[in-house]
Amino acid sequence: MKWKDIVKKHKNEWVLIEPQKVDENFNIQDGKIIAHSKDKSEIYERLLTSKRKSAYIEYTGKIPDDLAVVLIHEEI
Repeated sequence: MKWKDIVKKHKNEWVLIEPQKVDENFNIQDGKIIAHSKDKSEIYERLLTSKRKSAYIEYTGKIPDDLAVVLIHEEI
């Protein structure tokens, strides 16, 4: 599903996406939705149980000014 369609379908939700196409800056262009929720903790729980090698967590609404993002990469 195209990113613009994901945003329309799941407005103001957190989405867990298996990327199928990303641009040179690693912005998702197309992907398969694994899970979506208004509660980000549900998405993190789904990520922990996911067997996928690559997944994106994105928010489809306006990012709050007081939100900080930390990226961690671990080899399993």
